[in-house]
Amino acid sequence: MEEKDYYKILGVDKSANVDDIKKAYRKLAMKYHPDHAKGDKNAEEKFKSISEAYAVLSDKEKRQQYDTYGSAGFHQKFSQEDIFRGFDFSDILKEFGFGGAGIFGGGGRGQRFSYRQENPFGGFGHQRGPSKGNDLIYELPLTLQEVATGTQKTVDIRHAGQAEKLTVTIPKGMIPGKKLRLSGKGQPSPLGGPPGDLFIKTVLLNDPVYKVDGYDLFITRDIKLTEALLGIQINIPTLAGKELNMKIPPGTRHNTQMRIPAQGLPHMRGEGKGDMFIKIRIKMPKHLNDTQMELVKKLAETGL
Repeated sequence: MEEKDYYKILGVDKSANVDDIKKAYRKLAMKYHPDHAKGDKNAEEKFKSISEAYAVLSDKEKRQQYDTYGSAGFHQKFSQEDIFRGFDFSDILKEFGFGGAGIFGGGGRGQRFSYRQENPFGGFGHQRGPSKGNDLIYELPLTLQEVATGTQKTVDIRHAGQAEKLTVTIPKGMIPGKKLRLSGKGQPSPLGGPPGDLFIKTVLLNDPVYKVDGYDLFITRDIKLTEALLGIQINIPTLAGKELNMKIPPGTRHNTQMRIPAQGLPHMRGEGKGDMFIKIRIKMPKHLNDTQMELVKKLAETGL
């Protein structure tokens, strides 16, 4: 998917406030609006692009998601319909002096900015017919192993008083924060329009071995004081059911974190994997027997 730098599209800095973003959009809208550039296909495409950028950067939540996850991550979470849903450009365009039968159609009356269902970004125009039904969100508990390999789940959806069983294929790497969209499986429209969509979101169950942060896995291993001083080899379990042999070098300190690349969770709809991080903790003995005490005293005499 093409990367979209919304800040660059509007010509503003990432630190720009809402007023700066609105001013930048106003300036560009005056230049590229089809009412001012009739018949110029490039201007129409440019207007679509700046309008999309404005819809995201002028919305606090969408902008935060965009800044956090970048263009690629943002567009995995938000479809074109998500970006423009509930966003009304009519007021701001009236401010700019656009009215009458403009890109929103409808003889002098501002219409909601949206795209037709069959071609979400194929042209301007208002939605025809009754409004779409509400979307549903289903939180699906998954084990770490299911996230790693992908799975199939049967979910029970209830809407409009009716129950429906759906078999859902969960792709590998569907970590919390990612979602799966099932078009037309949401709430029916109360006015006879198209139904909403169903979004499946992962709820990761606690794992007895690993902690998870995004695609990365974290594990803790305890070693003895002498093992930390002299070095040791330990076995690390992987999600694939195998064990990796890791060398702990002599002189390793308490809470040292070591990394094994590409042993984390697979990326959803992409290549590569996250990493695995191993925290080494040194177990200090609470009590020493007589022999151990004598040996420690001798070590102390050597300056250790």
